[in-house]
Amino acid sequence: MKLLLTLFLCLSSIAAQAGDWATWPTIGSATLRWGPFDIYFSVLRTPTGRYEDGEWPQALSINYQRSITIEELVNATQEQWQAMDISVPAAQQQRWLKQIATIWPAVTSGSQLTFVGDDTGGQFYYRSPSNPYIRPIGGRFDHAFRDAFLAIWLSPATQYPTLRQQLIGGI
Repeated sequence: MKLLLTLFLCLSSIAAQAGDWATWPTIGSATLRWGPFDIYFSVLRTPTGRYEDGEWPQALSINYQRSITIEELVNATQEQWQAMDISVPAAQQQRWLKQIATIWPAVTSGSQLTFVGDDTGGQFYYRSPSNPYIRPIGGRFDHAFRDAFLAIWLSPATQYPTLRQQLIGGI
């Protein structure tokens, strides 16, 4: 009985932590389109409802509108880092790419992948279209990964400046 109670409390704690950011006010939202196709809808949230570069925590949720393989997700991340010329050694980028390839699922329309960044790093969360519950996936990432990953959407050097402006509440 004690084991069941302990297990329940642990799972409740994880669920509560995973859901806290979902109640934060939305700063902005944006849809990535490729030609006539919607790829994903993204939302940026903070506890204050305001975006300040380097202020934590922040939660970026990506709600996919089409199926994308793990390989395509990882390759797109690598391409964005290369296009932005992020100041992280290539060897470190490769380690991160291998790490996310082991934890990210292939996504389908209705899948949600969220990255919650805090003072020390960040954590990915995932919700499949068939499951109403979001859950943490993989381990925590350090602050260098947090900065590099969120830069894809939030850096002034992003390849998608209009999406950035929409996410940070500038449009």
